[in-house]
Amino acid sequence: MAKTESLSEVHQSVNTDKRKGWRRILAFIGPAYLISVGYMDPGNWATDLAGGSKFGYQLIWVLLMSNLIALLLQSLSARLGIVRGLDLAQASKQAYPRWANIPLFALAQTAIIACDLAEIIGMAIGLQLLFGLPLIWGISITIFDTILLLFLLNKGMRAMEGFIVSMVFIVGISFLVEMFIVEPSLKEVAKGFEPSILNGDALYIAIGIIGATVMPHNLYLHSSLVQTRKIERSNKGIKEALKFNLIDTTVALNLAFFVNAAILILAAAAFYKNGLHEVAEIQDAHKLLSNIFGHVAPTLFAIALIAAGQSSTVTGTLAGQIIMEGHINLRIQPWLRRLITRLLAIIPAFFTILHYGDDALGGLLVLSQVVLSLQLGFAIIPLIHFTSDKKLMKDFAIKPWVKVLAWASAIVIIALNVKLVMEEISGWAKEANNWWIYAIVIPALILIVLLLLYVFFHPLLEQKNASRQIVPHGDALDIGKIEKITYKKIGIAVDFSKNDRNTIRHALIQGGKDAHYYLIHIVETAAARYLGKEVMDHETQSDATNLERYRTNLEDLGYDATPFIGFGNTGKAIAEISNRNEMELLVMGAHGHKGLKDLIFGTTVDSVRHKVNIPVLIIR
Repeated sequence: MAKTESLSEVHQSVNTDKRKGWRRILAFIGPAYLISVGYMDPGNWATDLAGGSKFGYQLIWVLLMSNLIALLLQSLSARLGIVRGLDLAQASKQAYPRWANIPLFALAQTAIIACDLAEIIGMAIGLQLLFGLPLIWGISITIFDTILLLFLLNKGMRAMEGFIVSMVFIVGISFLVEMFIVEPSLKEVAKGFEPSILNGDALYIAIGIIGATVMPHNLYLHSSLVQTRKIERSNKGIKEALKFNLIDTTVALNLAFFVNAAILILAAAAFYKNGLHEVAEIQDAHKLLSNIFGHVAPTLFAIALIAAGQSSTVTGTLAGQIIMEGHINLRIQPWLRRLITRLLAIIPAFFTILHYGDDALGGLLVLSQVVLSLQLGFAIIPLIHFTSDKKLMKDFAIKPWVKVLAWASAIVIIALNVKLVMEEISGWAKEANNWWIYAIVIPALILIVLLLLYVFFHPLLEQKNASRQIVPHGDALDIGKIEKITYKKIGIAVDFSKNDRNTIRHALIQGGKDAHYYLIHIVETAAARYLGKEVMDHETQSDATNLERYRTNLEDLGYDATPFIGFGNTGKAIAEISNRNEMELLVMGAHGHKGLKDLIFGTTVDSVRHKVNIPVLIIR
């Protein structure tokens, strides 16, 4: 049976039934900590440092507001996953037509690459600050995160959560110690929680803080990760899971708020108070900390940066898997999926360093946050629609007051992010040689806005597909009357290995003595690939002799068989012979390659089955 669950490798892998009391609550703790790391990644660091150094403690209330909005949206995401057993991408696939899901996937994947880009830059900067490693080497090292993620997944969900929580703990402790070193004014910190009117640069940085805090990939990820808990599928079990996940989310996001507030307070106490109002680069912050406070504070700063980048990378690649499987139902090997995501993020970082130098990475970090901002509406709007739908959520649809708060949050975030994007584009427009803005950027933005409007209005207008939304693969079919299938033309792929005897026996069982058998062997030598039928090398002659022996052997046993030799690519040649002779069944032996051998030699079975329209029987 095909696995259709979100993150099927760890779906329902953490049992909650065996625990009682406070230990039962602990069974649900974990998913939100994986989410919280996205709220303290290097993108957040850049905006928090800029806000603290330029405006002191004034913007702490903006951090608090964005944290409350994030808490609301993440709780909706968890509710969707727990109640419907679908992540946000899967729910979108069922609610919107295929043509809309393709750009939704592309936008979500772009956001994840942008997020991954921020983590790569943060990790590279952290390694440079701590060990003096050149940025380009630091970026290269981050490719090994793929191996770490595979290792953690193989060890189980709890091992991954343990790793992430330990990274979050390192970040939290680092900044707690730094708070004692910089000694901020508690009175001024408390005053920063009072809302104030924002304009000019303060408004711009506030938009950046909100854009960097509420991240789209976290909404996809949370709706999937809550499904790693095995719960009782009754009203009582679902209510309990919702309650415990709300506790988990509240604690984890408050920790993320503490870290972000600590970075802003650190910047305010260390830089703003010393008249250093233009510190937006992470490297500058580290250098100034060294000048003001000695070696301990900057070392802790670099360690925390590496931990934040490492943990955010793990969650970002998981989110990439979720949106790929959810939106377009594409499942590829886990190592390949993670490697592709990482490479797509590393390439722009490499290009920026090689073409513009190390100093340009700060600008690339800001750009990654702008790209994230663009995608936010495409995650928030469907999420609110899905959790509001009483037909699908039943008793667990969100209450009207929650819906009002959610839509208000969505409007605030989208409006602020639109303003941020417009500010960036107007800045680009002032530069020389800016034809690409009018030829590429503005038309792309118009299409994005039209898609956003469609995403908003479609669920309101489309009601007839409600039944399709509930069933991921449609309803089971009536099998009907079973009639015996008699195959008259059966192909047998042979390679003169010890597996041939078993393959031929199974083929003969399918057709008996009434069928005609086609013995197929492919010559794969370099000469065969270039010369095809013209080749007459030793291997071709030897294979032709062996194939004739099989034919004679079958004839002696009372079976009709014809030998066929193909040349070059095995899968393509087998498929061509099968299709040309109008075979009704193809019987093949599996080589039994695993891991590296499959990667090097490929899988003939997979190649063939995509090129023929007949049943393929695979024999081990």
